[in-house]
Amino acid sequence: MEMDQAVVALAALAHDTRLQVFRRLVAAGRAGLAAGDLAQALGVAPTTLSFHLKELARAGLVGARRQGRQIFYAVDFAGTRGLFDFLMRDCCRGRPELCGTLPPAGEDCLATLGELR
Repeated sequence: MEMDQAVVALAALAHDTRLQVFRRLVAAGRAGLAAGDLAQALGVAPTTLSFHLKELARAGLVGARRQGRQIFYAVDFAGTRGLFDFLMRDCCRGRPELCGTLPPAGEDCLATLGELR
């Protein structure tokens, strides 16, 4: 990830509703949530939610898939990992392995937690 992409991603998360949406989707894992269920859970109008989801998707943090008549949204773990990697790139004087570990690219935290049990 480059600086301009990181700025877009951080700007997308720098809004309370979008941050709530993102955190809900992280908790939901790869299965994601239906847009209507997400709007109801957050108490947000569907049109407002749609705007915020579009911004998160533009930032590469969220993806969508259609299942029948519903649209499900889920965190784009590769995009999110790219942001984390960018932020931690210079950690510990260029030795990010000293800063702790993140789930491997392409895995979500639920998969990693399953391995730890």
